[in-house]
Amino acid sequence: MTQEPNTTQNFDFEFSTDEINLEADLAADAVALLAKVEVQIQKLAQRHRQISAKVKIPRPMEQIWQVITDYEALADFIPNLAKSRLIEHPGGGIRLEQIGSQRLLNFNFCARVVLDLEEYFPKKINFRMVEGDFKDFSGSWCLEPYFVGDLIGTNLCYTIQVWPKLTMPVSIIENRLSKDLRLNLLAIYQRVEGLANKKFD
Repeated sequence: MTQEPNTTQNFDFEFSTDEINLEADLAADAVALLAKVEVQIQKLAQRHRQISAKVKIPRPMEQIWQVITDYEALADFIPNLAKSRLIEHPGGGIRLEQIGSQRLLNFNFCARVVLDLEEYFPKKINFRMVEGDFKDFSGSWCLEPYFVGDLIGTNLCYTIQVWPKLTMPVSIIENRLSKDLRLNLLAIYQRVEGLANKKFD
């Protein structure tokens, strides 16, 4: 396949009321928080994209790690994630099945992936598709501390490289995944804050 020059774009998105509300469970400052999630799209080849999203969460890395590695609970609060479950790994590692479900162009779209994960506590999680509805799907979670006075927070970055099959319009997948990553990081932000606040109730 002919390679094209790498291009990187920053995107601002418009969200529907349903998306911003995340099924009416988000706090009133959801719009302000969405604006704090940075999204970049890099065109690696004609149908190959790298999409990254980053957000600052004012909590220690260990608290964010606890949320993103509670794999079977992810579908409880991540928008458009219909299923997330651990399955048996033949080599004894971490294998996760996930199914995303959403509506695109007036039809329901579902995508299934089986991912093998490698954890490097508390800074990084790598994952790669071993089975699924894409030609290729891989990426990572990266956590880095930041300091503001006595406050220790976490820069959380989620990066995926996706190569849709020919039956999937790449522009639609690119746009949808870009929005999803922004909403997903917002949902994680609020999950972390909600769990932290419960400890003090």
